[in-house]
Amino acid sequence: MQTIKHTVRLFIQENFLLGATQPYSDADSFMDAHMLDSTGFLELVQFLEQCYGIKVGDEEMVPENLDSLDAIDAFISGKLAC
Repeated sequence: MQTIKHTVRLFIQENFLLGATQPYSDADSFMDAHMLDSTGFLELVQFLEQCYGIKVGDEEMVPENLDSLDAIDAFISGKLAC
C-alpha cells in the first residue's frame, strides 16, 4: 500500500512538474517552491477528495493543511481517523 506522501508526490510530479523529478523534501512548501498556484491547489484538493473519499471544507483550505507533503499527510490522516 502506498503512503499518502508517496501518492501525493506522484500526483504532483505527474500533473504539475510534467513528470520531471524535481527534488524536494516532505517539509518543503509548494508555494515557496513555486510548484503550485491557486488553481493547482484546487486541483490538489479535488484529487485528495476523490482519492481518499473525504470532503475538504473551505475553512480547511489553508497552508497549514495543504502546503507540503508533511502537512497533507497529517491533514488526511486526521480526516481518515474520524
